[in-house]
Amino acid sequence: MAFTTFEELTQLSDEMLSNAILDSKKQLFELRLQKATRQSFKPHLFKHLKRKVAQLLTIERTRKN
Repeated sequence: MAFTTFEELTQLSDEMLSNAILDSKKQLFELRLQKATRQSFKPHLFKHLKRKVAQLLTIERTRKN
């Protein structure tokens, strides 16, 4: 899984942006749950998802201002 680029994310509409934020946060929660229950998971996905959520929130914040 490669990092998504900031330019790709800025092209999302407002509705798609909010849906992407929710989906990414749900995936992060599921990863944390897998880690806590000692299921197999890919630890590099934490870094990818945290970065994606931060980028999406930054885009959302700049659009509101």
